[in-house]
Amino acid sequence: MRVAGNLESAEVETETGTIAANVPLENLKYDFVWTESRPRFLSDVELEEVKEKAGGKFVLNGKLQEENDAEKEISAEETNDEEVTTDENQKPKTENKKSKKKNKEQKANVKGQIKLNFTTARGIVLLNVNPNEVPSNLRERPLTEAAKAIIRSGDSLLTEAIRRANPKYFGDYAKTLPPRKREPSLSERRDVNPNPQASLKKVIVRVSDLNNRAIANLQKKDFEVTEASEKREILSVEPTTAPFNLVLLLDVSGSVDNYVDFIRKAARNFVNTVNPNDKIAIIIFNEDVKTLSKFTTNKGRLSESLDTFDAGGGTAFYDAIAYTLVETLKPLKGERTAIAILSDGDDNRSFLPFESLLGSIQESGALVYPLYVPSGLVAASAANNYAETIDPLRTRFMSLTTKAESEGGKLAQVSGGVYYPIKQLSELQKAYDDIVLQLRTAYTITFRSNIAETKENRASPRLKIRVNRANAFVKLGSVVEVSAKETSGLNKESRR
Repeated sequence: MRVAGNLESAEVETETGTIAANVPLENLKYDFVWTESRPRFLSDVELEEVKEKAGGKFVLNGKLQEENDAEKEISAEETNDEEVTTDENQKPKTENKKSKKKNKEQKANVKGQIKLNFTTARGIVLLNVNPNEVPSNLRERPLTEAAKAIIRSGDSLLTEAIRRANPKYFGDYAKTLPPRKREPSLSERRDVNPNPQASLKKVIVRVSDLNNRAIANLQKKDFEVTEASEKREILSVEPTTAPFNLVLLLDVSGSVDNYVDFIRKAARNFVNTVNPNDKIAIIIFNEDVKTLSKFTTNKGRLSESLDTFDAGGGTAFYDAIAYTLVETLKPLKGERTAIAILSDGDDNRSFLPFESLLGSIQESGALVYPLYVPSGLVAASAANNYAETIDPLRTRFMSLTTKAESEGGKLAQVSGGVYYPIKQLSELQKAYDDIVLQLRTAYTITFRSNIAETKENRASPRLKIRVNRANAFVKLGSVVEVSAKETSGLNKESRR
């Protein structure tokens, strides 16, 4: 049920479902009642405390009102009346106050007071909150370590989403944090290159098609580089050999309880598939997150770390993705980063809603590769041994939820990665091989530049790279200045 607009009043009664109101808040009177459950609500502004009533009812009511000039005048008049009134005219004083109060209410109504009366048995009430931005669990509960890390990160969109979902615990934790200050610092000034046309840069780019599949075998003639709308000379285009920083994010929640061996074996197979120079970190999640291993190329150490966890608990999937972005990948800004997710794609414990992740994923530059395995498929594999093929007639009962399918595709789309819905366990290794292929299909472009500076190895917004092919899209990676030794070799090569 949706209620929207500058209306006078609205009365809604439901058993379950969501009542979403989008109304002006300047002069709002609200009365929300839950008759058969604890309240579940989300508001864009702070509301009054919930009150528990007899018979298992819960009530949330109050007013949101900005005092206007007329109301201030009434308040002043009431104060003056109280100052001049004596005990002899006590009755007139009472009548005068009632009259003033009635007059005040009438003026408020004239100004367009909105009244919302919602009654629901077990539903959700939203006040000026987009239904797409509602987390999977609205119960007030202590913050997890993942949520605390997100708040500390300073990511405004993610932090605001947690505040709305859990205002009490958010406020309590925020009070313990030091104020965010930007400390003054001194930096050495770099002189502008006296010969800017001789300045060379290298940029790593990934080129993909409409399905986010990497496009291979491109050559120098296929690219065009511009800076500040001016065309730049390309000296070379080579397949990149730069290593990746890859996070393996593993779902060890109750949805895969008793299938720890499957998770461990699947993770080890992935670790053994990636290139030796790629750095891998392993993070597990259920209702919270835990880092099993920080970035390393030591595959033996990674394998050992997979023996240190057990499965069980809720699934805070969205919080785990956000934690990976702000805690693990943020320090690597400008480097090549990716997240491979092994999960069934469902969430039931996150403070964050799914939609709040998308902007942060795009900002991070990390490629996301969701490998979604239905929990029913894992259960069947446990009974039939890991390597056995599942009967195709039974796989239709072992599918992913529609919500997981949609969100998996969107995670890949916004990041530039690829989504892999696993229908048979034999597809897992093919997906691993394909991810490695996708990660390796990139190019290092060396070009002349008249913009000497690079900031944190990030591409300047003035840098644009196009590919002369239809439906080809370029994702820019790190940008570095070419060393004097490399410059000398490139200049010799270009003169030949």
